[in-house]
Amino acid sequence: MKQNLLDFDVRQLTAWFAENGEKPFRAKQVLRWIYKSGESDFDAMSDLAVSLREKLKQIACVEAPKVMREELSDDGTRKWLLDMGTGNAVETVYIPEETRGTLCVSTQAGCALDCAFCSTGKQGFNRNLSTAEIIGQLWWANHQVGKDADGNWQISNVVLMGMGEPLLNFDNTVSALRLMLDDHAYGLSRRRVTVSTSGIVPAMDRLRDECPVALAVSLHAPNDKLRDELVPVNQKYPLNELMAACQRYLEKAPRDFITFEYVLLDGVNDRDQDARELVKLVRDVPCKFNLIPFNPFPQSPYRRSNPETVRRFRDLLMQADIVTTIRKVRGDDIAAACGQLAGQVQDKTKRTMQRLTEVH
Repeated sequence: MKQNLLDFDVRQLTAWFAENGEKPFRAKQVLRWIYKSGESDFDAMSDLAVSLREKLKQIACVEAPKVMREELSDDGTRKWLLDMGTGNAVETVYIPEETRGTLCVSTQAGCALDCAFCSTGKQGFNRNLSTAEIIGQLWWANHQVGKDADGNWQISNVVLMGMGEPLLNFDNTVSALRLMLDDHAYGLSRRRVTVSTSGIVPAMDRLRDECPVALAVSLHAPNDKLRDELVPVNQKYPLNELMAACQRYLEKAPRDFITFEYVLLDGVNDRDQDARELVKLVRDVPCKFNLIPFNPFPQSPYRRSNPETVRRFRDLLMQADIVTTIRKVRGDDIAAACGQLAGQVQDKTKRTMQRLTEVH
């Protein structure tokens, strides 16, 4: 079976070339072809010796996940359903804006954390995605979106906010992050790559030490009682532990703040008292808030907060000198908005919190 080179970050690819009797610098050459040029045909890699190209054709390949379906929103958002085999598919979303292009990437087939307001979690969980399946989403999307007039890929920002909890697929996620950051691959700034987590505290500490990028924390509640209900992983890593982990993360983070994501649910977590509790909760954590209008999905018991409630909630946070934005809803007409990604998942979930939150 041929080795998919998308499965290797630069260190792993260098070691693989050495194991196959090749000079270490060949790894960086091949990385540049794969990621900067978007090339998958070894014959086109013209600065490699012909003998090496022939060898690579025999033992290696560059294969991104296959696309099953593409949808285009009225606002320009694009969503791809990517085949992960064995009955599983994940969704990847591209969001174009005037000053940047953002790709929302999935890291798991499904999600085991079962947050109450999220369609993805209701699909259950099957497995972690491989490094090739994670970075392959960016590789594929770059081919579809293309380069700008200066020859740069139009995708300038990547957020790991798609299907799954990235920090429960730690090793493969970090390998993919290293490819996004490596100058021989995509060379993105650490500030332009964001990992979103529901609050897997030990893995937050590992990410800080091994590959710090911008961090977004799915908060969604101002106290443990409500968060236990909305974000069940809070039962294992409660808010006091999560806030302490955020403070530790900032010691090495590329940004000097944590982004807290907060989905507003009508009559559940959008009251004035909730805003005031939030101010007290985060008073020792440099942060900004991204308020997210709830995106309904079938069988959900929740409703979107009305616009006036959302604005009032924002104003209460801003009066406490907390930078607060309201996320613009993008792609909801093709179910590509926050919390709507569902894909196709063969659910194998065994919902024991100890196993689901174990970090290796």
